[in-house]
Amino acid sequence: MRNSVTLSGQQTVIDAQQLFASQQEKEWIELAKNGDRHAFQQLYQLHIGKVYGLCLRMLAQRDQAEDVAQEVFVQVWLKLKNFRGDSKFSTWLHSVATNTVLSHLRKQKNWMQRMFSIEDTHISEPTVNEHPELSDLDKTILKLPEKARLVFVMFAVEGYRHEEIASMLNMAVGSSKSHYHRAKKLLQEWL
Repeated sequence: MRNSVTLSGQQTVIDAQQLFASQQEKEWIELAKNGDRHAFQQLYQLHIGKVYGLCLRMLAQRDQAEDVAQEVFVQVWLKLKNFRGDSKFSTWLHSVATNTVLSHLRKQKNWMQRMFSIEDTHISEPTVNEHPELSDLDKTILKLPEKARLVFVMFAVEGYRHEEIASMLNMAVGSSKSHYHRAKKLLQEWL
């Protein structure tokens, strides 16, 4: 049983708090699928922190991250009926969030310039310092060059495979791996 803990191999104890939270979330999902705005608000409150964190890590700009996080929940409201429950809701939500961030980046006027520029720029120190709530690691991730940051977050944080990342970012698998190793090397140097 997934929501249980085994003590010394003797008995199984159910984690009632986790089980209740899981059941509550399932109820909110079903209610929200049927148009219940209060249930959707509960889902929003439960997940906005993680969605915003993902958006911030990928975009490295607070204003954009806030806007895109809101757009994620607009998309979730519109697509919620498509959620079948084959995976955890949080997994589906993070997939929607990642796709929304990438869509946002593609819509930006200078997407092609940034993706194919010879010199990949990174976020300046003052921008990073605007985020006192972030851990040192997260602040350092924000300083990575954009392509390296996107690949690093998608691979190391979100668990995408390089083949998926390459497809989503329209690059070769080898490029995805290269950007990941570049990000890892820079993080090791900076930390």
